[in-house]
Amino acid sequence: MVAAPIPADGGLSGAHGIAGHLVGFVEALRARGIAVGSSETVDAGRVVTVLDLMDREVLREGLACALLRRTTHRATFDGLFDLWFPAAMGERTAAQDDVAIPRTPSGEVDIRALRSMLAELLAQESAAPRLEVLAGELVDQMGRYQSARGPSFSAYQAMKEVQPHTLLAQILDALARRPDASEFDLEIARRAARQRIAGFRETVEAETKRRVAERIGRDRVASYGVPRQAEDVDFLRASEAELAELRRSTQRLARILAARLALRRRHARRGAVDLRRTLRKSMSTGGVPIDLANRKPRPGRPELVLLCDVSGSVAGFSNFTLLLVSALREQFSRVRIFAFVDQVDEVTSLFDPNTPVEQSMTRIFTEANVVGMGGHSDYGRALAGFADAYSEVVTSRSSLLILGDARTNYRDPELATLRSLVEVAKHAHWLNPEPREQWGSGDSAAEKYREVIEMHECRSAAQLTAVVSRLLPV
Repeated sequence: MVAAPIPADGGLSGAHGIAGHLVGFVEALRARGIAVGSSETVDAGRVVTVLDLMDREVLREGLACALLRRTTHRATFDGLFDLWFPAAMGERTAAQDDVAIPRTPSGEVDIRALRSMLAELLAQESAAPRLEVLAGELVDQMGRYQSARGPSFSAYQAMKEVQPHTLLAQILDALARRPDASEFDLEIARRAARQRIAGFRETVEAETKRRVAERIGRDRVASYGVPRQAEDVDFLRASEAELAELRRSTQRLARILAARLALRRRHARRGAVDLRRTLRKSMSTGGVPIDLANRKPRPGRPELVLLCDVSGSVAGFSNFTLLLVSALREQFSRVRIFAFVDQVDEVTSLFDPNTPVEQSMTRIFTEANVVGMGGHSDYGRALAGFADAYSEVVTSRSSLLILGDARTNYRDPELATLRSLVEVAKHAHWLNPEPREQWGSGDSAAEKYREVIEMHECRSAAQLTAVVSRLLPV
């Protein structure tokens, strides 16, 4: 079957038609963390009535304009759009003979001829439709495999022998074959070639997801095949690309927290009700408290003391939390940062406003004394060392924030030391990136520490933002 922008049996021809299919798509967006209100849904319905539904890319852009509020939502939107409005249903058929996968006289796929054909198509400006057909044939003929649950498809298997990334030199030669081509022209051609190779890979992956979704359902494919929102990525399982996206979103999250703080301060500007003064004023109205008297608010910015585990298991979590705290530095009168693996050292001087946090995190291991002889996380030793060397840091004005998974490698957790710090501090909280159900398992002392200090689950940026917004001073 040739490509069709709206599936023939994907719910559009059912009782609810296009409207029901669109509502289902909106619900899938909401399930992935994209806030879509009823007004945006109505706008999307109006967009569908005026667009050419046979032009899939126009439909994609129209729905994106109507439904999305942030550019960071686009990757998730595109992944769900490809599943809910697939390019085709079932097996594709090549519309042109010159796109068919070449074969040897014995019937085997001619890999060398196939690679040459792919390089030639990638070098052409207007070969997108033919590349899409070729991607479909690759998935159907070379990406098919037999799984435990029946036939399925794999993008890796489809691309394993073709290896388009090794065709860069051939594509570059076709794009910049002029004898007078400058270094600038070559660089432009090189970037264009890389983009086209990456685009073809994405086309093959989208085709694979489409074929698998027809077999096991689009909801199941969406659970693992659609990019997650940066705020929902698990710190301990995030890829490098996801962590990079988290770092880029730090400033936006800091603005959200600052806005929440400003709202709380506006609400607290009048202060709490002074019961004694209110009763005294009510004597002039026969004991009826018509006019409320408020206490004068005493705004203050506490000191923040961070104690961070920077070992490899939680480095991504500590990195992002420090990024967020650095963006909110002005909310505190003073911030002091201490890092540890199995011994603690102050690293406040490494985190200045002009130095990226990534560089500061790297400098911790070269300039600070945070790793001892063991080299493994030792929360008890770090707490004891902190209490001995920096006992004056935590005061009645301090907010103590401990970052880590509380995995002590079966060593003494030093609960008494932590209790003494918590009793002195104005506020004390522990942010743990592990799932709550894993607290206390194995070498985790989280349940023991939890009896001494308030512990919060912070597996993602969304959870971290919610917790930090509650902990910020008013």
